[in-house]
Amino acid sequence: MENQILPKIVALIVPARLAERVRLEEIGQTVEACQSIVEGNVEAIDGQGWHVLLNDQAIHIPLPLNPRAEVLMREAGTSLEDTVSGNAVFLGHGTGGLEEDVPDYLVGLAERLFEVRLAA
Repeated sequence: MENQILPKIVALIVPARLAERVRLEEIGQTVEACQSIVEGNVEAIDGQGWHVLLNDQAIHIPLPLNPRAEVLMREAGTSLEDTVSGNAVFLGHGTGGLEEDVPDYLVGLAERLFEVRLAA
């Protein structure tokens, strides 16, 4: 089987550090690309038509809390039991195990919540 180059996708990046801006960024569809952003191994939390990738060791390291990602997840209808820590990568659900661009409605919600204008 040949190695195929997958197209880049647009992710919504919500950094844990409040001094860093929330942004849309084109990233590669590789685990390594997401691991680089979340600074470690990833775990996914599913929403409706989207999912967010977080560092799976955030509680044990510990990474800084990410109140913006937590608020966005809750406002988008995801029930959370724990707090969210570390950088967050929001993506859309693709088919066949592939990722998809973050949904427009989630970008719009982030713009309203964080009073920012996002563009890829």
